[in-house]
Amino acid sequence: MTTLVLGSNGLVGSAICRELDNRGTPYVAATRKILNVTNQAEIDSFFRDVKPRVVYNAAAKVGGLLANSSYPVEFLTENVLSQTFLLNAAHKYDVEKFVFLGSSCIYPREASQPISEFSLLTGPLEKTNEAYAIAKIAGVKLVQAYRRQYSRNWISVMPTNLFGPGDNFDLRSSHVLPALIRKFHEAKTQSSASVELWGTGNPRREFMFSDDFASALLFVTENYDSDEPINIGSGSDISILELANLVKEIVQFSGEIIWNDQVPDGTFRKLLNISKLESLGWKCNRTLKSGIELTYDWFKENYDKARLIRK
Repeated sequence: MTTLVLGSNGLVGSAICRELDNRGTPYVAATRKILNVTNQAEIDSFFRDVKPRVVYNAAAKVGGLLANSSYPVEFLTENVLSQTFLLNAAHKYDVEKFVFLGSSCIYPREASQPISEFSLLTGPLEKTNEAYAIAKIAGVKLVQAYRRQYSRNWISVMPTNLFGPGDNFDLRSSHVLPALIRKFHEAKTQSSASVELWGTGNPRREFMFSDDFASALLFVTENYDSDEPINIGSGSDISILELANLVKEIVQFSGEIIWNDQVPDGTFRKLLNISKLESLGWKCNRTLKSGIELTYDWFKENYDKARLIRK
């Protein structure tokens, strides 16, 4: 069976490739340079040639709070187009298992914690990432539609906040954890007296190392077949303030943290209910600290790469 990894040079895609390598599973890796996932004709030609039986769709336009707030048109249209075209090709070329990656941000802002898969569409979304969330919800619903109308054995997976090697450290578009790593590292190397962070530090978030997610994802691919999405997370959360102090310790920055509470915090808490995943027999054993240490080591070794340091 040919396995296809879309978005293979990104945070999630590269982790999936490493896990497939660890298992000795052959696969085809597709980056944006190889395949334009917003062009139906290109996708059709690629699928016709590769003939994938299993597809991991890690190709998406992603970003942090600032990027989502600044570019809602791009986050909505690019993601809706790519996932629609990819699923259309997957159906046309008879893909047996299409694994659609959603996001924990698809759940309502005020969802009960920890967030169950059944919370989807039960309340208003967080405004700061509404466009991206709506696009991902459309993808989940399209996967369900293909299952019901054409009996496709496809699934949707809801990842928590992921981090790891190959993450995006561009401060204009990165998520909170890679942004913290870069800010503290640069403050340390420049002997800065302080680092300014956005918000109050009070919101709580769940984080998962990308390689652990990839392990869980392949496990779910083999052991889960349902119309409903399934959450993948670590099962625990931490306040942004606690996270900042942990990253500060790992980076060994000795200066002060200044919180800019004029910037909105976003959703106060977002912890996934992973009881469905755990009932299948998978559990995350890596600590948050060890995952951040591995990520920081990778960041230091790759600091001179353009996608890390562009302003």
